Amino acid sequence: MQQRATRFKIVSSTLLRPALLRSIAAGALLLAGASATGVLLAEPGSLRVVPIPLPVADSGIALAPANAAAAGVPSAPGAWGGARSGSEPTLSERVVDYRIDATLDPFRHTVAGKQTLTWRNRSAVEVRSVYLHLYMNAFESADSTYFSEQRQRGGVRAASPIKDGEWGHIALRAVAQGALAVPWSFVHPDGGPAADHTVVRLDLPVPVAGGASTTLSIDFLTKLPRVVARTGYFGSFHLVGQWFPKIGVLELAGERGATAPRWNVHEFHPESEFYADFGKYDVRLTAPKDYTVGATGERQGAPVEHDGLLTHHFVQGDVHDFAWTADNRSARPLLGSWRGAGSPDVTVTVIYPPEYAASAAPALQAAKDALSYFSASLGPYPYPTLTVVIPPYNAGAAGGMEYPTFFTAEGYRQVPAGSLDATLLDLVTIHEFGHGYFYGILASNEFEEPMLDEGLNEFWDARMLRARGQNLHASTALMRAIGISPQFKIFDVERMASPREDVADAPAQNAWHRLQGIGPVYSRTATVMRDLEARIGKDALERAFKEYYRRWKFRHPSVADFREVLAESSGQRGVVEAVFAQQIYRAGKVDDRVDALTSVEQLPQPGTRQVNGVWLEENRKALDQRIDAARAQWKKSHLGAAGDSGPYPFVTTVTLRRRGAQVPQTVLVRFADGSAETASWDSAESWQQFRWTRPAKAVSAQLDPQRLHYLDVNKLDDSRTIEADARASRRWSADFAALVQMLLSLIANV
Repeated sequence: MQQRATRFKIVSSTLLRPALLRSIAAGALLLAGASATGVLLAEPGSLRVVPIPLPVADSGIALAPANAAAAGVPSAPGAWGGARSGSEPTLSERVVDYRIDATLDPFRHTVAGKQTLTWRNRSAVEVRSVYLHLYMNAFESADSTYFSEQRQRGGVRAASPIKDGEWGHIALRAVAQGALAVPWSFVHPDGGPAADHTVVRLDLPVPVAGGASTTLSIDFLTKLPRVVARTGYFGSFHLVGQWFPKIGVLELAGERGATAPRWNVHEFHPESEFYADFGKYDVRLTAPKDYTVGATGERQGAPVEHDGLLTHHFVQGDVHDFAWTADNRSARPLLGSWRGAGSPDVTVTVIYPPEYAASAAPALQAAKDALSYFSASLGPYPYPTLTVVIPPYNAGAAGGMEYPTFFTAEGYRQVPAGSLDATLLDLVTIHEFGHGYFYGILASNEFEEPMLDEGLNEFWDARMLRARGQNLHASTALMRAIGISPQFKIFDVERMASPREDVADAPAQNAWHRLQGIGPVYSRTATVMRDLEARIGKDALERAFKEYYRRWKFRHPSVADFREVLAESSGQRGVVEAVFAQQIYRAGKVDDRVDALTSVEQLPQPGTRQVNGVWLEENRKALDQRIDAARAQWKKSHLGAAGDSGPYPFVTTVTLRRRGAQVPQTVLVRFADGSAETASWDSAESWQQFRWTRPAKAVSAQLDPQRLHYLDVNKLDDSRTIEADARASRRWSADFAALVQMLLSLIANV
């Protein structure tokens, strides 16, 4: 709502204590109207509160464009305070400080909060308005940006529809800057519907000078929705995420493509996540004493009891969000510990419901395994805690979500080894932990550059599974009972999930302006990076990722920053820049194939020839006799030679076709005598032919024999044989027949 200012004047004795003067002034503000603002001035014999005109807008600072996407220009070296050396007093350049007291009403599913927010103006310009995210308002009605886009594009996370009485919201009860009330109004940076209230502008009574800080006192009430996406309640279970007023990010020139200070505050889109400044969170959470509470950060001492409630105190610095959970059905949490080079000792806590007790230990082990892999392959985990939450039955929409030092996984009643459930539990736990690096520590902008988190995390998770030789099991209980247990290599799964034939969206596109949805950000980015790794080498790519983490941790890198680190650290700038231009900033189709393979014996041909000055003609019959004689003689002198070898050479021709983007290709041709030839194709032509004259006939031609290009539309057309080979079709036919016979046998014995 928009508020107005009221003029007033108070005269008071100078003998009054300063605290009483402040109280009188505050009272005057209240009498004048809750929206009045002013400055307290002490004068001889009087006290005056002089009103300040309220700014209409902060016209000097622009908002990030509604369809902003990945930056193409690298950030300045000093962006976000420059690379962290490790000698600084804090891990990050802290911009915000949140102190929150919150009380959960588990029956009304509300959180009453009092928040003190201190924000530092990193720019050199005066700031007269700041912007806050009120994410929970995405769930106040079906007219929000979130639900409007979801209707247009289809759902993102499976969940029950919100019913009457299950909507959520966040209400600002009061906002003050010191003793002065702060007016606010809702804005729509992305041009969303007027009913969307996920971004609010606060017009400050006292502007914040460049380099200075201001403190805002915010009284708010959050009503949680029935679990819908990333947050909410089900019964006594509460997953409390994006629950407090959170200030937007003021980006400076040279940061993520900005050329001048700008506010980066996007509406809450169903396929976007979050972006915020690093800071410190000091949070006290009050809930009934029979509720198990877990949260971001370290617990500060034992909970304090009063009136049947417990207040839990958590503190964490150098993070950019805070989430928590509370439930009176939780089993006793499972505790573990982990130690790694360069990291503090980490306490790992798994909070789970009784029905998913079988999932607790596997989730703990997967989290510890992920700690080991990510710390070794990227860089040390910097926090002393990690909390894993398994939501209860019917609250699955709260699963699979990440927050700093805190994430939700998935639970199953049974997790037998080799089962699909065991695979999914392991995979989701590793994936959500990995977000702690790419979303949490590197802290990219998930609105505008989701590939830096969702895509790179998907890639690194897949590398972890590949490194430990773990395939994806996909068998159900019934399939295992009848002896069927299919397995898939992780990058084969990513390839199958990636659009390849008709790619609409580049990985570097923002989260919400995507024809094919957010899914390809995961799978196609992982596949692109796998292909890049295959080209530049595993060691070069891992060296580059370690440098990316070292250089950009606790900052906010862009896609261009990531590209530059890869190019510099790998030493293969040309390859990296070509891949980014073709497959990151754009989405080029890769579709090379072996179009034809021939291998023709070069026999003598009929005609005339000159012998000792005389022209002689050799007719077909004589020629055939000569050829037969030569073959017979050759076989006598080459006992055991391949059947397709002989006295006459074979001319082998391979025709390659290109119906997509240019990628460097290799073709491997094998011959009947066991020899082979290779040729490279690294040009932009739509076709290419290679020809060899060899003593043996060709057997096969294989394009991309090292399988460097998983982006290729169809790997089945990468090879051809001279002779038809029916072994594959016979095998599949036999397997299918065996399956049918087994099913018929089961039916007959029921």
